[in-house]
Amino acid sequence: MKRGRIGRSRWLLLPGALVTLLIALLLADRIWPLPLAEVNPARVVVAEDGTPLWRFADADGIWRYPVTIEEVSPRYLQALIQYEDRWFWSHPGVNPLAIARAAWQDLRSARVVSGGSTLTMQVARLLDPHPRTFGGKVRQLWRAMQLEWHLSKREILTLYLNRAPFGGTLQGVGAASWAYLGKSPAQLSYAEAALLAVLPQAPSRLRPDRWPERAQAARDKVLERMASQQVWSAQQVRESREEPVWLAPRQMPQLAPLFARRVASRDKQSKI
Repeated sequence: MKRGRIGRSRWLLLPGALVTLLIALLLADRIWPLPLAEVNPARVVVAEDGTPLWRFADADGIWRYPVTIEEVSPRYLQALIQYEDRWFWSHPGVNPLAIARAAWQDLRSARVVSGGSTLTMQVARLLDPHPRTFGGKVRQLWRAMQLEWHLSKREILTLYLNRAPFGGTLQGVGAASWAYLGKSPAQLSYAEAALLAVLPQAPSRLRPDRWPERAQAARDKVLERMASQQVWSAQQVRESREEPVWLAPRQMPQLAPLFARRVASRDKQSKI
């Protein structure tokens, strides 16, 4: 009987422990809130069809072209999610199986092979950069959980679309599509979608304007994944692999400068 009473008392302590944990999480969320303050935007003046006419970079010289999910090709969204985080829409911000698999691969290879980061965790790193240490990973996991508590999946994905690094001074898929390909991110081919999906993994090493062979090899890995997972047909992937990495002449939007400055000045005055 004594052992039974001890067992019951332990179960009675469980609700109190859960309540304490919940209170601790709520306090931590208040003490260390998400750094969601909007970055200083790089304003872009666009034509009626969305073509950038002139860009005004932010204080760090970064060019962004803000987009919504609806303004990005479904092909890009498919490639991004299937290659980076196929369970994005269902996991709570962290995928324990992916982290365990990555840890096992790293141990077997005695080097970092895979990070196991979800898209939510990647957004967490973009919002709150941290060192690649154990403490940094814990901080990243905490920020990822906060993102899932406070934002919808679509809002998290939109943050990624607009803040992912694409090499040099380009941030976000909109800016990368116009700068590298000379077209709207809504008009991407299968090959172009695969290319832009993989670039943020190593934006400096895979920059297609500097390292086209590396970029094409990385793109082809994404295409192979799309074929193996039967997201895209074998014919679509085969034709896409034959498409070379072709880039539009790398130019920042510099059309109609006087008109663009007048519009930007008028916009700034209207916000004062």
